[in-house]
Amino acid sequence: MATLCRPAIAVPENVITMQQTLELARETHAGHPQLDLVLRLIENTGVRTRHLVQPIEETLRHPGFELRNQVYEAEAKARVPEVVRRALAHGEVEAADIDLIVYVSCTGFMMPSLTAWLINTMGFRPQTRQLPIAQLGCAAGGAAVNRAHDFCRAYPGANVLIVSCEFCSLCYQPADIGVGSLLSNGLFGDAVSAAVVRGEGGTGMRLERNGSHLVPDTEDWISYAVRDTGFHFQLDRRVPGTMEMLAPVLLDLVDEHGWTVPAMDFFIVHAGGPRILDDLCHYLDLPPEMFRYSRATLTERGNIASSVVFDALARLFDDGGAPESSQGLIAGFGPGITAESALGRWVTATLAVPATAHAGLTLAPDAALTA
Repeated sequence: MATLCRPAIAVPENVITMQQTLELARETHAGHPQLDLVLRLIENTGVRTRHLVQPIEETLRHPGFELRNQVYEAEAKARVPEVVRRALAHGEVEAADIDLIVYVSCTGFMMPSLTAWLINTMGFRPQTRQLPIAQLGCAAGGAAVNRAHDFCRAYPGANVLIVSCEFCSLCYQPADIGVGSLLSNGLFGDAVSAAVVRGEGGTGMRLERNGSHLVPDTEDWISYAVRDTGFHFQLDRRVPGTMEMLAPVLLDLVDEHGWTVPAMDFFIVHAGGPRILDDLCHYLDLPPEMFRYSRATLTERGNIASSVVFDALARLFDDGGAPESSQGLIAGFGPGITAESALGRWVTATLAVPATAHAGLTLAPDAALTA
């Protein structure tokens, strides 16, 4: 079974508080007819601090899509390597031991993907597979875990590196004054994260089953409009209520695996906003403390898109991890509306299992690509 090891997280040095966000909204949109509603919505997010890749003065300026994307590429190359090195150390592997790099990001664009640059500059083998995921938004964190799980089932003993790079502040659009856009200006933050999924050995969440679900006819609920000025985030007012549709999907996945939600020990889910967590408590009949790590990520860093699940999982590790064989769930939610979920047990490596390079991987004849 593949094991999702301890993630490494980094956030930029520029910090904006809730109070600063509210003051900026009052100053910038003083004449907005729904300003009071916008301020209430931002306050209700529970986000106390966010980290930005540029100082707020630079963030509020829009030099054009081309220059913004140049900032994205430069900042990604400056910040990702250190996080990757820490993730490899947490997984007790070297760059040469990695067989696949999954790179997830929805806040900038590069072709070739950053995966090519990482392989060329950080000691990964030229044979390392590349899987960039650019259009799953916040669900991509869960999708990356699931595709890593699939890969390790297809290639037993393989190792996967997941990298998430989200600079949401580079998508700020000063001309977008809809309530959903203004709310997102006070919700999203920036972060870089990485984690190793080991095919053998490792301490963390041993992945046992994964699943994906698309809620029909919700394509336009979370989306980007791609214009001359870049990515324009569009958020439908129905999005906060999506857990009514997705909680049953999580229950079905748990039931199919022969587990029950009340017997489970930890939940690492994407915290897109406070109502997501509140509704999961309601529909899954769980106490709020079961989502404390996701809530802490939302409070301290805002919605950091695909990096949320890795930040929340890192907090579980910081808290000492979970008891051996504890049952857990990890889930990302995003555009589609899509849910990417995984089940697993907590395992602790008692003996170091040396990672080995897999330059000539072949598909196992009985490998199953879906759990």
